[in-house]
Amino acid sequence: MGRCCFYTVGTLSLLLLVTSVTLLVARVFQKAVDQAIEKNIVLRNGTETFDSWEKPPLPVYTQFYFFNVTNPEEILEGETPLVTEVGPYTYRELRDKANVQFGDNGTTISAVSNKAYVFERNLSIGDPKIDLIRTLNIPVVIAMEWVQNHFLREIIEALLKAYQQKLFVTHTVDELLWGYKDEILSLISVFRSDISPYFGLFYGKNGTNDGDYVFLTGEDNYLNFTKIVEWNGKKSLDWWTTEKCNMINGTDGDSFHPLITKQETLYVFPSDFCRSVYLTFSGFESIQGLPAFRYKVPAEILANTSENAGFCIPEGNCLGSGVLNVSICKNGAPIIMSFPHFYQADEKFLSAIAGMHPNEEYHETFVDINPLTGIILRAAKRFQINIYVRKLDEFAETGNIRSLVFPVMFVNESVLIDKETANRLKSMINTTLIITNIPYIIMVLGVLFGLIFTGLACRVQGSMDEGTADERAPLIRT
Repeated sequence: MGRCCFYTVGTLSLLLLVTSVTLLVARVFQKAVDQAIEKNIVLRNGTETFDSWEKPPLPVYTQFYFFNVTNPEEILEGETPLVTEVGPYTYRELRDKANVQFGDNGTTISAVSNKAYVFERNLSIGDPKIDLIRTLNIPVVIAMEWVQNHFLREIIEALLKAYQQKLFVTHTVDELLWGYKDEILSLISVFRSDISPYFGLFYGKNGTNDGDYVFLTGEDNYLNFTKIVEWNGKKSLDWWTTEKCNMINGTDGDSFHPLITKQETLYVFPSDFCRSVYLTFSGFESIQGLPAFRYKVPAEILANTSENAGFCIPEGNCLGSGVLNVSICKNGAPIIMSFPHFYQADEKFLSAIAGMHPNEEYHETFVDINPLTGIILRAAKRFQINIYVRKLDEFAETGNIRSLVFPVMFVNESVLIDKETANRLKSMINTTLIITNIPYIIMVLGVLFGLIFTGLACRVQGSMDEGTADERAPLIRT
């Protein structure tokens, strides 16, 4: 009986070790988990994945920071502008998908992404309806650029004088953000029906959407989860000068596919940027105990390189690294996008404006993603709105101002997973970890039985060495 037990333990140990190694090499449990995730993280009506996509549960906050101009008269005399940052003015974003319709075979889904903004006084520096900001008179700058070589130029010149318009104006934060009726734009709108008489940096963006999207559901391939295939009825853009630059790549940035690897490049299409951008892996993070991959927007996105030449409008007219001229998709308004405080931009843009202090921690755009599920744990989308302004001999209002990419405001749109959602996700991840670690558990049992086998072997050997007194006695006695 003892000998039978001895061999059984040894055989079981060997069997467990071989089995564990086979399971590890074949990745049986890892593949099973991956297949389950691929099957479940798909946009299907009535699922938790669909509900989270339709009504994102994570709180999103948007902070607006303005650049207040402190030396307007000196700027008109050709001196360096001096600005001071004022903010944040924080708003809670309310997001949801609407007009949702599934396409053929459930592989596509169409929707609009609604956004509404609710002011958060406790997270803000002041009251947007009271606080005043001195900045460029953007409608006037726009009007002066619009009427270059146009029959309306003399009319606009006369109107600017009649209404005593100046290049710098003071408005409340609320007016600059959500809009006010402008005298000049009101007159231009008579001739151009596509021009609104109202102006605001986020005018028409509160309680509205940025157009119709068609997404892939991930039904055919998990890598296609929430990828954009159409925006406003178009599969590609038509603003830029090359086919590559006009491509609509990736998701809208609200979600990513599961099973992400650090070798991947992630693509997003932020419509307010008028182009697709990509993010690259930069390191590992831990958010509320959850593992995450950090992806950042690299400096190459806005670098003055041959790959970005298609974004130079007019063709060949590149302003430099770190800025993007988006006037072509903003009704011709001389709007230049950049990262806050000209982070990652050419030195010439920083030195031209006093008060710029670029900082990686506060001004970079990043997203922290749980690689198993593709769920965003933390993210910050940061961009700056600038206006290209220059001296125009036809308009005395421009004085002797230098040609400048003039900062007006920057936006920090951020999200952080809450504890309740983090705990639910942590529970699911822990379950998958237990499943994927089954081969190691089997291996530990194999080692344990191996130790027992070794102990039994030593004991048996010891018994054989000792023997009885008669067995140890010599065969021939004298």
